[in-house]
Amino acid sequence: MVVLRREIGDVLRDARQNQGRTLREVSSAARVSLGYLSEVERGQKEASSELLASICEALHLPMFLVLREVSDRIAVAEGFTIPDTIPADFAGSQWRGVERAELAPVG
Repeated sequence: MVVLRREIGDVLRDARQNQGRTLREVSSAARVSLGYLSEVERGQKEASSELLASICEALHLPMFLVLREVSDRIAVAEGFTIPDTIPADFAGSQWRGVERAELAPVG
């Protein structure tokens, strides 16, 4: 069974590790205790929307990309194939260096 908090934690941990950052660095930037962030990353605690927003900001990631990755992982786990609507060079880089100003509104 897919557990949402585990998928969110995996995506956050992968993003942090891909940036070469420590739990301490991110927890400090997100203003959350190191222990709590660790529990979120391990899928032991459910992050509130406010906490998730703070962690995403600390990682310099738009929340929609984190949630998109979580959604895609769940779809694959459930046996679905999702067509990619985000350019590979944007999503494949684990969003390194992506700033909000680089994201254009849709519509």
